[in-house]
Amino acid sequence: MTTPWLPSFLRSPIVALIGDECTVTLIDNLDLFEPKCFKYAISKGLGLGIVIGGCIVKLPQLAKILKSRSVAGISLTAYLLETISNIITIAYNFRNNYPFTTYGEAMFIGVQNYIITLLILMFTGRATLGMAAGALMLVFTYALFDRSFVGPELLSTLYSLTIPLVVSSRIPQIYTIYQNGYTGQLSAFAVFNYFLGTAARLYTTLVEVDDSLVLIGTLLATIANGVLAAQMVYYWNASAPEDQYRLDKKRD
Repeated sequence: MTTPWLPSFLRSPIVALIGDECTVTLIDNLDLFEPKCFKYAISKGLGLGIVIGGCIVKLPQLAKILKSRSVAGISLTAYLLETISNIITIAYNFRNNYPFTTYGEAMFIGVQNYIITLLILMFTGRATLGMAAGALMLVFTYALFDRSFVGPELLSTLYSLTIPLVVSSRIPQIYTIYQNGYTGQLSAFAVFNYFLGTAARLYTTLVEVDDSLVLIGTLLATIANGVLAAQMVYYWNASAPEDQYRLDKKRD
C-alpha cells in the first residue's frame, strides 16, 4: 500500500469530500484517470461548487430589488412555487440521506427565494399577506422534516409533485418576460448561474444518486432554466415599456 505523501491538513478535506478509497487511488497512487474515482471526484467537485454558488446566486437579485425598491418584471407565482419546491427538495434528500453536495444549494437558494417572495409582497402593498405567507412556509418546512407529520410515502409523493412544480414555477416568469418584452429587475447573474448549476447537477445526479425522480426533476429544471437564459440573451438590450417605466419612477 502506498504511503500518503500529502500533508494531513491537506489530505483530510479531500478524504472528507471523496472518501478514503478514491483519495488513495487519485492522490496517494496518482492514478488520476481511474474511471470510477475520476467520475466521482468530478461529481463531488461540481457538487461542492454548485452548493457554494447557491449561497450567492440570488444575492444580485436581492440587491436589485432593494436598490430600486421595485419588483417590476418579477413573477410572485414563480418565486412562491420555487420556494415551496426548494423546501420539499431539501426535506426529501435529507430524509433519504443523500450526500449534501447533491442538493445543498437548494437550502441556500430556498432561503434567498423566501426573502425575495416576502419582498415582492411588501413592495406590491401586501405586507400583511407576506407575513402570513412567511409563517405558513415555516410551519410547512417543520412538518416536512417531522416524520410524525409527513411519512416517507407522502414525502415521496410531494417530491414527485415538485417535478411539474419546478417547471410551472418557471412558466409564469417566462410568460411575464414574453408579455412585457423585457426582463425588468430580473438578475442575469441569477438566471445564467441557475442554468449552469442545474446542468452540472444533472451530472452529479447521474453519478451519485440512484433515484429516477431526482433525475427527471433535474432534467426538466435544466430545460426550463435554459429557456429563461435564452430569453435573457434575446431581450438583453430591451428597455421597459413607457407605462411600466412611469410606474417604476412613481414608486421611486
